[in-house]
This record gives sequence, structure tokens and C-alpha cells, in this order.
Amino acid sequence: MAELTITQANFQSEILESKKTALVDFWAPWCGPCKMLGPVIAEIAEEHPEYTVGKVNVDDEPDLAQQFGVMSIPFLAVFKDGKLVTSSVGVQPKENILDMLK
Repeated sequence: MAELTITQANFQSEILESKKTALVDFWAPWCGPCKMLGPVIAEIAEEHPEYTVGKVNVDDEPDLAQQFGVMSIPFLAVFKDGKLVTSSVGVQPKENILDMLK
């Protein structure tokens, strides 16, 4: 399954109300490290349908970024049962991201 584009309009339904653990990548098109992380996030979305994987463009959705205290990107957030359970800043190896999801 491909990553979802997450906006203020669908955040509640796609992430907070998801029955699956959700990974959200807060990113921006001008961010070099975000571009490096993008293919890893896409791989996780394709290889792990048991997770909801979404991307929030912080330029388009500044309120969502502010709501979760995103100060630096890429910022990865993991949600379970509608709650933020863990997060990380910066490029992470795929294995570390998968560990965050467990």
C-alpha cells in the first residue's frame, strides 16, 4: 500500500482512528534529509500493509506540525490507538523505524 498524503482534513480518520499502528513522516520538499528518507518510508508502506503510513508536508500543513511540536524535519511519529507513542528526528535506518513500530 502506498503512503497516504495526510492533511488536517484526514488526519483524524486516517491516523487517529486507524485500527493499525500508524507511521507519520513530517517532511518538506526542500529538505535534503527528507528526500533521503522518502524511499525508506515508501518501502515500509509497500512491504508492511499491517501499518498505516502517511506523509505530512509541513509547508502545506503547518498547524499539524505545530500540534505535534515538530521543530526539525524529517520527524517521524508513531501512533497507536489514536495516541502518539514515540517519535524521532532525522534520517533513521529502516530497521530503527520498524523497531519504533513494534
